[in-house]
Amino acid sequence: MNLSKNLKNGFLILMACLVLTACATKKTSTTSGQMQGDTYTGTDTVKELAKGVPDRVFFATNETVLTTASRETLRKQAAWLRKNSDINVVLEGHADEISWYVNYITDEGLIYVIRNGGSDHQIATSKRVNIHTKKGIVKGVFGWPDIHTRDKSSEQYPKSDNICIDVGCDTKEEVEKLGVHVGCVITYPDEFFILNGDKFVCRGLDNRMGGFMIAEVARLLKENKQELDFGLYVTNSVQEEIGLRGAEMITHTIKPDVAIITDVTHDTTTPMIDKKSNGDAAIGKGPVLAYAPAIQNNLRNLIMDAADEKKIPYQKRATSRSTGTDTDAFAYSNGGVPSALISLPLRYMHTTVEMVHRDDVENVIKMIYESLLKIENNHDFN
Repeated sequence: MNLSKNLKNGFLILMACLVLTACATKKTSTTSGQMQGDTYTGTDTVKELAKGVPDRVFFATNETVLTTASRETLRKQAAWLRKNSDINVVLEGHADEISWYVNYITDEGLIYVIRNGGSDHQIATSKRVNIHTKKGIVKGVFGWPDIHTRDKSSEQYPKSDNICIDVGCDTKEEVEKLGVHVGCVITYPDEFFILNGDKFVCRGLDNRMGGFMIAEVARLLKENKQELDFGLYVTNSVQEEIGLRGAEMITHTIKPDVAIITDVTHDTTTPMIDKKSNGDAAIGKGPVLAYAPAIQNNLRNLIMDAADEKKIPYQKRATSRSTGTDTDAFAYSNGGVPSALISLPLRYMHTTVEMVHRDDVENVIKMIYESLLKIENNHDFN
């Protein structure tokens, strides 16, 4: 199954528009792709999205699919097909991105930060940043002492308490006049690009890709006129990176009977990653199916059966205790919800050059789509 030019263009627009939060509704016309045998012919999202307000893409890519949309607290999003059904299935991928907060501004106009999620201090130095203020974006850089001035006998390494941002100001007052204050969110401006024709690279692919993939599943269901035997919710959550909070609120609101979550997982083939501790997974070899206490075995087996029948490649990974994803929030809610995790292998997680393989993106979409077609109303996963 090859990714068409149209699907790639739709993804490029998504990456250009989707930023820190889950998405909001917007009336936008789209044309859609379809399954032809085992080939996905892709989608064509209108150019209007590329210049639209950020955080509107999810519903724009689902506009022809959704019968109702719900906007709730913390901007978590849910949309559904056939709401009044005996069982309800959730497809979920979180939309939030790691970042920094302004924490302290020195008298000399330098800005110290704290994490918002799992931001990596080791990659920060010499990076450009965007500080989000009421007055708009303020540009800055994470500075670092040059190599000539550092004491080689006691050289320091970047830590969260010794990295700071320079916005070109000499005093705290100058910084504040730009609109920067304690609590402003800081992100990196790095943009999307493609390596070697089939590797997508960008910041925040964890987990913007999840939102894109479940949107494509919803589109396929609509365009192929699939009549599901259950209610389907397609959801983006926020605050996964700081504790699965959005997913917790979604599952308590929707009270699903089944949950299929998609997120990213580590490609362990790059240097300094121990496969004995982190398992063996690689980009380009297919989605990764999780084995963990939160995973319902029969639901995962249904997904594997669907993949085997359609010859969709996949990998396996075991996680001890928790999956570290929204799967845990769904699985242990409401007395227990059969849940499964389909992960997209990714290199360089929580950096500005997160990398995924085009074929894996396609295969996650196809795996979820085919799995949904195997679920029946009142399906018993015991």
